[in-house]
Amino acid sequence: MSNIPSDRMAVRAAAQGEPITEAVTTAGTRTPDTAALATLRNTYRLLGMTLAFSGAVAATAVALELPGPGLLLTLAGYFGLLFLTSYQRNSAWGLLCVFALTGFMGYTLGPLLSAYLSVANGGTLVALAAGTTAVAFFTLSAYARSSQAIDMLRFGNFLMIGIITAFLLGLAAFFLALPLLAVAVSGLFVLLMSGLIMYETQNILRGGETNYIMATVTLFVAVYNLFASLLQIFGVMGGDDG
Repeated sequence: MSNIPSDRMAVRAAAQGEPITEAVTTAGTRTPDTAALATLRNTYRLLGMTLAFSGAVAATAVALELPGPGLLLTLAGYFGLLFLTSYQRNSAWGLLCVFALTGFMGYTLGPLLSAYLSVANGGTLVALAAGTTAVAFFTLSAYARSSQAIDMLRFGNFLMIGIITAFLLGLAAFFLALPLLAVAVSGLFVLLMSGLIMYETQNILRGGETNYIMATVTLFVAVYNLFASLLQIFGVMGGDDG
């Protein structure tokens, strides 16, 4: 059970200030204002740092062969740090909290990576999943910012319901030891996290999310789940149990 629910399930944190207006060009397309673009830049900058930090923690966990925290501790740590991050989102402590959260998530990823790296083609599978995740994120982000993009903000409720459903199915697959269901849930998470990346990108650009700390958490969770899900799918396709 490697997937975790998005922060949108636990923290219904919408805009933290007044809605940001959008300029309308002569062609009739809406363009984000300077504040929205600044939020997006700050989000990408913090996301890059948290991904690097989380990756370093995961690599350390693999090198030291640290044991996994277990499902209950993973969920307790995730939700606890998530709510603490949300509570401190408007202060300097929020930055410390987001690194604590993403570092903890990196630690939970360590045992999963160790399991895959212990098989013959494990390194290839991990590299393939990481590369696919990176390509998917940059492609989806670019598409979400384009004028031809689908308006993902219309599907916010659908994404939330889908993520909750996939999370519960993942728990069922874990406790009932149903490997086929676990793979199906991973495929569902790939689709949902792809949608979440586009949704949050547009949400930032349209002023729905003005707090770059919470925006970073949302995108980090999407990337984390996307990578873990792809790793499981590639593991099955590669003939490994993981």
